[in-house]
Amino acid sequence: MPPMTPPNKADTAPQQEARPATWVLLRGLTREAGHWGDFPMHLQAALRSGTRLVCLDLPGNGTLHAQPSPTTVADMAEAVRQQLSERGLQPPFHVLAMSLGAMVTVAWAAHHPEELSAAVLVNISLRPHSPFWQRLRPSCYPRILGLLLRRASGEAWESAILQLTTCHPPDGPGLLRQWRSLRQRHPVDTANGLRQLWAAARYRAPATAPRVPLLLLNGAGDQLVHPACSATLASRWACALAVHPSAGHDLPQDDGGWVIAQIGHWLSDQAQGGGSTESATPAPDASAAPGDGVTT
Repeated sequence: MPPMTPPNKADTAPQQEARPATWVLLRGLTREAGHWGDFPMHLQAALRSGTRLVCLDLPGNGTLHAQPSPTTVADMAEAVRQQLSERGLQPPFHVLAMSLGAMVTVAWAAHHPEELSAAVLVNISLRPHSPFWQRLRPSCYPRILGLLLRRASGEAWESAILQLTTCHPPDGPGLLRQWRSLRQRHPVDTANGLRQLWAAARYRAPATAPRVPLLLLNGAGDQLVHPACSATLASRWACALAVHPSAGHDLPQDDGGWVIAQIGHWLSDQAQGGGSTESATPAPDASAAPGDGVTT
């Protein structure tokens, strides 16, 4: 896909500063937009009035589950750019992404930094910055291998994913029912799951940070990816890092209000430092009324 063309900054700087941001939300391996739950509505309510949120699926997941998943992270990034172009949305964008979605965002930022105003990366792990045993913790191996060997049911997989990726979701049983329903509606076949895993395993991130403001968020209780992955990357790339003391891999499910508050604080700091003009009101209880700017 050819580069998307942002507006000419010299001609439209005042309009750009006044224009509310478009946030793109991306989930991880075999996950879809539906796995955000009601988090996007609370995030949208906390951001500047008029902010638009777009929750996209990677090919092979969610509404795109019938499509073959790309076998490279770079091609996944191109697929995201293509979806945005088809919707008539123009850069620059803000991005909030988790896990594999965060890798896709790094690839996007590395190749097209002019298309991103800011990126928030949740529980990311990248080769070559972290070893394989930190990118997928060895304590997970027996659980995952057992599920594969006995060809576990979709329900068993969702139950295991919930236990591996969350520590204290507000409503674990309800969340599990939602995830099982999503799997039934949009089943991710084994081939696509393996293609995504292959892409993630082979992706090699740049040595230096993309020319995009970055915030890293992680949970100290992450059972899937070692928290050291985010700490190492923050140190090497000299970017901001906030650590939740107890949350797991799926930070928005464990404590969505904390995630929203961290984004708000960071955006405010960016604005005061001459960076992004976007601002947010921290909402630690995520109790704001849903907004109108969330699309999938």
